[in-house]
Amino acid sequence: MPTGHGADLAGPALRRAGLNVVAVPDATTLATEIGRGAATAVIESECLSQDALTGLSGALALQEPWSDLPIILLCRDGLRLPAASPAPDALDALGNVTLVERPAQVLTLVGAVKSAERTRRRQYAARDLMRQLGRAVDARDEFLAMLGHELRNPLGAILLALPLFRSSDDERPRGIIDRQARRLARLVDDLLEVSRVTRGQITLRREVVDLNELVGEAVAGLAEAARLQGLDLAVSLWREPVPIHADPVRVEQIVANLLANALKYTPSGGRVTVLVARRNEKASIRVSDDGIGIPADMIARIFEPFTQAATTIDRAQGGLGLGLALVKRLVDQHGGTVEARSPGPGQGSEFEVSLPIAAVAESRERTPSRHEPRGGKLRVLVVEDNEDNRDALRLLVEHLGHEVDAVEDGLRGVSRALSDHPDVMLVDIGLPGLDGYEVARRVRTALGQGVKLVAVTGYGQPEDRRRAIAAGFDQHLTKPVDYDTLFRLFKPGACLSPLDAAAG
Repeated sequence: MPTGHGADLAGPALRRAGLNVVAVPDATTLATEIGRGAATAVIESECLSQDALTGLSGALALQEPWSDLPIILLCRDGLRLPAASPAPDALDALGNVTLVERPAQVLTLVGAVKSAERTRRRQYAARDLMRQLGRAVDARDEFLAMLGHELRNPLGAILLALPLFRSSDDERPRGIIDRQARRLARLVDDLLEVSRVTRGQITLRREVVDLNELVGEAVAGLAEAARLQGLDLAVSLWREPVPIHADPVRVEQIVANLLANALKYTPSGGRVTVLVARRNEKASIRVSDDGIGIPADMIARIFEPFTQAATTIDRAQGGLGLGLALVKRLVDQHGGTVEARSPGPGQGSEFEVSLPIAAVAESRERTPSRHEPRGGKLRVLVVEDNEDNRDALRLLVEHLGHEVDAVEDGLRGVSRALSDHPDVMLVDIGLPGLDGYEVARRVRTALGQGVKLVAVTGYGQPEDRRRAIAAGFDQHLTKPVDYDTLFRLFKPGACLSPLDAAAG
């Protein structure tokens, strides 16, 4: 942006070099153009009087902190400023100044202007990065506040219910503790699941399954929750099997998350409907409700992590806004699509998942496990260094009708296994002495397939499961392990895959 009498000469030369040039007659007009976003300014030294310097400095002072506008000052007589101009040190007020001797070679002038433009572009890039970081910090702070709120609620309820549970026979405190402990486990699971799926660390264990069956199981799992909320939960399955080549655990998770989302945002007396259909080579799952709906400006980001349809301070719906983000990533992994639709606030919403149909020739055969637990009372050995976890596992397994022994470290675990020959071992991984992997290797070497080895651990990444199976474990359960998981583990005829999903 040349200014001064020489602008008529510098402007055409810069334009011929492909630069966008605006010529201005004085410093006042230049200050206006700077406010509009000039990339650089080319100024003749004769134009830079004390008044002009003051006005230009004022315009630059109004720029944002990231801005350091490059200025090219054209000077005569060996880069000396004319007598009428301010002293050279007064130019410090302008900041980023480059002095070019006049008459300047065209290449010199063009090179200086292009260099100034590159500097300005880097400033804008730094500004954009700072804004992105700012938004990320804001999102982090909002998420941490949300997480703190969501964790304090169940923890507070548990701490209030515990004294009542200890001092009375009332079953209500027990129910509170059970519900809130499960809620805490679900929050942690959601956080870990989204992290694993986002980083591509979940391996799908695909088989040909009937979508009707998976949806029916997911609906049955949430039927009681819908009843307690006073909601009508209806399901309509396709008239014949809908085969898909998918991970059945993950598909159930997709449907369950969509259903949980619909239940959460539908007031009592409302209706939630699940529909399974087949359209050519696509299987379709529709979950619709007549709840609070989704604003139009939120549809595009409803599948982003930590996004919720309502973010009022009371947060009556609760949750971290991770369920739909997990749905999107799992559907993507299956090669499908998911879409959200809503007429608007107060008019309900609908989510539709489409998954590829499997070839009819494929059969639905599950991989058999290495062995099945026998029915009746089993001898179970718990190897766990945390006293509370050890006692809780012992009590739960005894409640299931089995004989339980428990030790607190790996060396004792191996010794007890070799002397007592248990039917099942529940083994923590992070043990003192010998870790759980070494316990499994030694026990498997000594007893062969005569003992079922189950890893019960807080390490839940895919690599952790692979290490567990390689060490000789039959199954890998991720803490917290609940009663229902143990019940399925020990029920007669249970089929435990070596790569079964995390507990909880």
